[in-house]
Amino acid sequence: MADRKPIESWLTDMDGVLIHEGVPIPGADAFIKKLRESGRPFLVLTNNSIYTPRDLHARLRRMGLEVPIENIWTSALATAKFLDDQRPNGSAYVIGEAGLTTALHDIGYILTDHEPDYVVLGETRTYSFEAMTKAVRLINDGARFICTNPDETGPSAEGPLPATGAVAALITKATGKQPYFAGKPNPLMMRTGLNTIGAHSESSAMIGDRMDTDVLAGIEAGMQTFLVLTGLTRPEQVENFPYRPSQVVDSIADLVDLV
Repeated sequence: MADRKPIESWLTDMDGVLIHEGVPIPGADAFIKKLRESGRPFLVLTNNSIYTPRDLHARLRRMGLEVPIENIWTSALATAKFLDDQRPNGSAYVIGEAGLTTALHDIGYILTDHEPDYVVLGETRTYSFEAMTKAVRLINDGARFICTNPDETGPSAEGPLPATGAVAALITKATGKQPYFAGKPNPLMMRTGLNTIGAHSESSAMIGDRMDTDVLAGIEAGMQTFLVLTGLTRPEQVENFPYRPSQVVDSIADLVDLV
């Protein structure tokens, strides 16, 4: 990390970094507390588009982590920001939950299945054949295909669940149209997040548990990157990638003193 500016702002993934299966990871509370006391800009990020920032604030609070609503950034918000920049006051057919529909409502989008500008695919626990069929037909009729994130599976107590990326692959196979993914590893999610808190990439750091999303997005956004080993990526897997994080640490607890 030679010749890098001091870290003035922090972005951190949520699952695998701060929490794991609904339980805080040791050190997460101290890290968030230190961030809030320092007054440094920070964001907690998630590729999951199901929940609104208010929902996630309440969920984290129940776990003992006090993260203000304005410090939570989701792939749904990044998607909405992208669409607002691309086509203000547009329309979309949405497959997703409140996190996504609320974000689109808030930017003035009309949610419709009648000649929408976009088909927007997000996370949901109730993907239906009817909804996917409608999405395929609308895309074939000219709607542009947008996805909140490329994650192919999501976690559950019973094991992995098909997620947005897997459903997107089905729709792509049926239409021949590739979607634009707004969430990680697209650096767009990091850049729009940084803009939201008035931060600059050269003095910011990204913490994540995945090389292929968190670390990659951080590198492509020009940030310092920290990989924690409390999530999906194992130490022996790091060398399999053609890029490296700035630093590998055991957990978020090892980064408290850097704030």
